[in-house]
Amino acid sequence: MYETHTYNDNTILPKSVRARWEWLETSSACAILKAVCPEEWTDIVHVLDTFELIPALWLKKGGNRGLVPQVLDDMFHKRGWKETRIDLETQGILYDKGGRERARLAPVHQEGYLVDNFKGRVVVDVEWNAKDGNIDRDLSAYRAWHEAGVISAAVLITQDRESLKALASSLWAAYQATLPAHERDARLPIDLNTSTTTNLEKVQIRVRRAVMGTCPLLVVAANAATWNGRPYVRMESVSA
Repeated sequence: MYETHTYNDNTILPKSVRARWEWLETSSACAILKAVCPEEWTDIVHVLDTFELIPALWLKKGGNRGLVPQVLDDMFHKRGWKETRIDLETQGILYDKGGRERARLAPVHQEGYLVDNFKGRVVVDVEWNAKDGNIDRDLSAYRAWHEAGVISAAVLITQDRESLKALASSLWAAYQATLPAHERDARLPIDLNTSTTTNLEKVQIRVRRAVMGTCPLLVVAANAATWNGRPYVRMESVSA
């Protein structure tokens, strides 16, 4: 594994998009995606360019994943990406010295899992509030699929926990200041203190162990710059 920075090339990724996210790349993933999977790369850049972190959706309980991943997945699905399970099957074929087939070994089936978004030869997973063990599963699967020739690259979207934790605290404090004293609650509506959920730091540790082998990987993490710039407003019912 070697870390690269092809996302800094303005011909590959506009500076305005780079400024709104944190980036981690291996094996020139951005350059490969643009060259080999241009349609999929256009979709990815569009989503990253237009997505905004909305406090009312972000700071709202929403099960294991929350509402933010639903919004991101929906943006990809509208551009033709599909939730897809990827399985692998390997079969040994035996030949004699003359090149004649002698036998076929029983196929070995490797069951995969549902990735959030798949199109062409690219996987995009959104790991927002899942258990950090999901990262091990994802990166190992990317390696197997890449080595089998199924995918050209993978993209993992997550969060920069420290940056967003500071932003959330600021937004929540500002919101509480608008409430009558007897209605105020200093506790955030979601838990941003846990260190066992998926975030950029957890991904970095695993990437630098080369868990995904030589598979080109792009990790994109939302940070304070991804925020839409608006204050938190409580919404009793939010549609993702």
